[in-house]
Amino acid sequence: MIRDRGNIKWQGMFLPEHVKLLREYDRESKKKVKPELDEQQLELMQEIICDAMEYNLNLCFTYFYNDDFRLMIGKVQYVDLYRGELRVMDKHNEVHRLRFMDLLDVKIY
Repeated sequence: MIRDRGNIKWQGMFLPEHVKLLREYDRESKKKVKPELDEQQLELMQEIICDAMEYNLNLCFTYFYNDDFRLMIGKVQYVDLYRGELRVMDKHNEVHRLRFMDLLDVKIY
């Protein structure tokens, strides 16, 4: 019966510098890029946010944070134009701040 040693047989050939570069390459290849939104999408998101504030509706926000896409569900409490952010209260009554430039999509939940 043949015994395969798996990755152990190759580990002696890698220098620490090679391992470091391979890990950096892997990390860089998994990074996601924030898509650019056009004017029509931004206007639609603005209308949805205004309607949700008027009727006190929950929204599902898709936003870009730390090279990844994230979701948040909550109600918009305040729109801060000076700082360029939304203050959103989630179901646990915690207030989160979402920057306008990080928003990708807004839907009524």
